[in-house]
Amino acid sequence: QVQLVESGGGLVQAGGSLRLSCSASGFTFSTYAMAWFRHAPGKEREFVAAISWSGGSTYYADRVKGRSTISRDNAKNTVYLQMNSLKPEDTAVYYCARRRTGGSGYSDRISDFGSWGQGTQVTVSS
Repeated sequence: QVQLVESGGGLVQAGGSLRLSCSASGFTFSTYAMAWFRHAPGKEREFVAAISWSGGSTYYADRVKGRSTISRDNAKNTVYLQMNSLKPEDTAVYYCARRRTGGSGYSDRISDFGSWGQGTQVTVSS
């Protein structure tokens, strides 16, 4: 059974940093592209960052580009999202997601992801 468990969220002041982690189990982690999405109140869920199965390719939403870094450790079955220079508009629940098909490249489309974690809350105060 696929399981994705996020951690690392919290309350931080604007300009601060957080490192989110997503621990995966129940599948061959190293063969799946992964991504982070976020969902803020009153808004649709949106793409944040994606990483290929090998970790060699990454892709970011314009809103976070230059402030965030997605990475993965296939030996630990974990994907990370380092977020710096946080802004109040980054406040949201952050979700880790796994692509539906192994061996596929990274994607920013919600429909390409079939497994989701429970989310971790990130709150940025001004």
